[in-house]
Amino acid sequence: MDALGNAEEAAAAPGAVNLVDETFVVVERTRIAAVVADPARWRAWWPGLTLTVFMDRGLDGIRWSITGDLVGSCEIWLEGVADGVLVHYYLRADPTVPGAPTRPRALPTSARGRREIDRLRRRQALAWKRAVWALQDELEGDRRAGEPAEGWS
Repeated sequence: MDALGNAEEAAAAPGAVNLVDETFVVVERTRIAAVVADPARWRAWWPGLTLTVFMDRGLDGIRWSITGDLVGSCEIWLEGVADGVLVHYYLRADPTVPGAPTRPRALPTSARGRREIDRLRRRQALAWKRAVWALQDELEGDRRAGEPAEGWS
């Protein structure tokens, strides 16, 4: 396995931290796709991680291999729905060995190990929700679902 691992394996492996989220954003898909494609946003959304694109799906989103504090895969899928976009988020990763950003760390199967995974999962889930809600506020402005927007065709 190379430093990033096999992308297909990474996408299929569930990982200790396995998150799925969906958030509806009332915005044109081209606008949110441009934001998702901006590497500066990735650094803000996922500090401590290095993302490498392994599938750029254009308006449909991006899939990444991730290394750093976690190793695995991450995906944002943008699904056009009604007058907005359903942002699907997937994170499948394992914590890494300190100082080895590509080597997964084995966690004990004890109650202590399960609590550590629960803390990691919760921290990642809350960080993503803060990021996607901020994005929602930024892109929607005061517009509500079903209301016409200036410049929409």
